[in-house]
Order: sequence, then C-alpha cells, then structure tokens
Amino acid sequence: MIPVAFSLRRIALPAFGPSLLFGLGEGAILPVIPLTALAMGASVPVTALLVSLIGIGSLVSNIPASLITMHRGERWTIVAGAIWCAVAIALCGWSGHLGMFAVGSFMVGMSQAVFTLARQSYLAAVVPVEFRARAMSTLGGSMRIGMFIGPFVAAAAIHRYGLVGAYGVGIAALLASGTVAARMPDLVVDAVDADRGLASPKPTPPTMLSTLRDNRHVFITLGIGILLVSASRTTRQTIIPLWADHLALAPSVTSLIYGLAGGVDMLLFYPAGKVMDKLGRRWVVVPSLVIMGAGLLAVPLTRDAATLLVAAMVIGIGNGIGSGMMMTLGADHSPSTGRAHFFGVWRLMADIGASCGLALLSLMAATFTLGAGIAVTGLVSFLAAGQLAYWIPRVKSQARDATR
Repeated sequence: MIPVAFSLRRIALPAFGPSLLFGLGEGAILPVIPLTALAMGASVPVTALLVSLIGIGSLVSNIPASLITMHRGERWTIVAGAIWCAVAIALCGWSGHLGMFAVGSFMVGMSQAVFTLARQSYLAAVVPVEFRARAMSTLGGSMRIGMFIGPFVAAAAIHRYGLVGAYGVGIAALLASGTVAARMPDLVVDAVDADRGLASPKPTPPTMLSTLRDNRHVFITLGIGILLVSASRTTRQTIIPLWADHLALAPSVTSLIYGLAGGVDMLLFYPAGKVMDKLGRRWVVVPSLVIMGAGLLAVPLTRDAATLLVAAMVIGIGNGIGSGMMMTLGADHSPSTGRAHFFGVWRLMADIGASCGLALLSLMAATFTLGAGIAVTGLVSFLAAGQLAYWIPRVKSQARDATR
C-alpha cells in the first residue's frame, strides 16, 4: 500500500532545492557565455559553435550519466553534477583561453545530463505514483524558476564586477545546490519497493542492452513522441527572438516579450501536475502540445510587437502546462531495476529531438523562409500530440506500469 503520510511539502527542500539552485546557476551564466566568447576574440560563427558545445556535451553524456547513477547512487551523482558544473563555469569565466573555454562549455552540458538524470531517477523512486506528476512538474518548475531568476541576479553582479560577476553567481548557486543535495537521504530501492508491496528477491543487475531490449516497445512508441516534443519545445526558444528580429523590433522589446512568455510558463507547472495525477496524462499532454503548436503556427502571421506577444504567450501557456510531462511519462514506464539506464536512453532521445528540431528550423529557413520553418515546427508539435495521444496508456495502466 502507498504510505498515507507521504507529503510533497515534507520532501520539498531536498527534492526541489538543488534543482532551483542549479537552474539559478545556469540561468546566471548562459546569457553571458556568448558575450564572453566574443570578448575573448571569437568570431560570431566560432561563438555559435562554442555555445552549441553545451548541447553536444549533454547529448553524449546521457548514457555515461546513467552508468554513473547506477554505480554511485542518485544522491552523490547529483552532488557530483553540481560540483562539475561549478568547475566548468570557473573554466569559462577565468581561463582566458578559447580552448579551455570550449572545454568548460562542453563540461556544462555534461553536468546538465548527469544532474538532470540523477534527480529524475531519485524522485521517480521516492514519490508514490499518486503524486508523481505533481512531483515531476514541480521538479521542472523549480528549474525554470531558477533559470528565470538567474539572469536578474547575474545582472546585479555584472553591474558591479563585470562579466565575471555572473560566473561568480553561478558558482555560488551550484555549490549551494551540491550542499543541499548532499543532505538528501540515500535511496534504498528495496525499502521503497517494500512500501509499494513489491518485496521480492533482488533481481539480476540490468545492463544497458537488457534495458533497451526489455523496454523497446516504450522507446519506439512513446519515445518517438518525446523526441518530437523536444524538437518543438527547443526551437520555440529560438523562434521568438528570430521573428522579433524579422519584424525589426528593438532588443529591449524582444527581451520583454520573451520574459513575459517565460513568466506565464513558470506559473502553470503545479496545476498541470495535479490534473495529470487526478485525471490522467492525456488531459495535459495533448492540450499542451496542441496549444503550443497553435501558438507556433500563429507566429509567422504576426506583424508587430503586440501580436507577437499574444503568440508568444500562447506558446508559453502550452509549454507551461506541459511542465514535467516528459519526466512523468518516463517515470511511469521506468522499471524499478535499471531505472537509471532507462532514463539515460529516454533523455538521449529527447536531446536528439532537440538537435533535430533546431537543424530542421535552420534547413527550412535557409531553403524556404523563416516563416515556413516556424510553421513546420508548429506541425511537429501537432504530430507529437497525435503520437502521444495514441500511445499514452489509460490511468489504470499507468499505475500498473509505474509499480512493476
């Protein structure tokens, strides 16, 4: 039986505190990374390459992150991810050499993969299925809140100390994240399974190949949907600034539109998680993707700041109500043994989708027009909605899969 005394509030600090601080640290440094590279003499193409190393670092580190989590445990993997990111930020901020700066950027991406996978695996194990969507949505929301706050804290530090002030904020936040994570209770899987009525002899330790084999149906069906979701979600962050530039809007106006859309995005994570827990995953996942797709299709039709703001807010609402949905679906289908391996593949598919989404936008914009590229991204969101609407199990099936 599920423990009646479980409360999200009771685990809030150890479960969500590290994510908020990690997001704050990354939010502080991500806007200044390209500025630092330019200040060090990098050309615009080289700067773009250096920034892209963050995504590449995350992409190639998902499987290694799952192996580290399996062998070292979630708690210390989370701590290691935060410390690793602090070291990476120090290299970016104080190395003074583009080669070391590139290494630091790559390490930031590595730390994202390690930290995110371990925190998702930890929460999937300790939170009962009745609270799972709320927990995962709050986990995603806490990271978004940190990413939102980070640039403002960094701006104050930059005003006083220059660009290095942002890196100082990032390092402080990440060390604080690691300190909070170190106080998390160790995850004892057998005890958790016993609470869920699953007490049984220890199974044979899984391998990556056995995880792929045993969960191939999930990866081929829901996994493809997650790949499509990630493609549309990632490109939305690029589309608003690009279209604002196409409309010749001032940078300050672009920033305001982007910030307001991000603010709406942040406010909806907990209600969305509650709906997923009470009514089922489809009730949030499908509307989220349909609303976001509609907003993306509306962007090429906008002609001024006001209409672009409306489209951006629609995109923010769609993305906001879907906060944590990819993590929730992953947790629903992750096995109790080999969970970290499963999440490694799950996150790898999401990162591949993100890379393909940006490449598709670039290809369509170069071949046709930017508006055509944005429209195709909207259609990808609708395609993701259809894929997941068909394959997401009903509520009873979710509960059964989550406790297998």
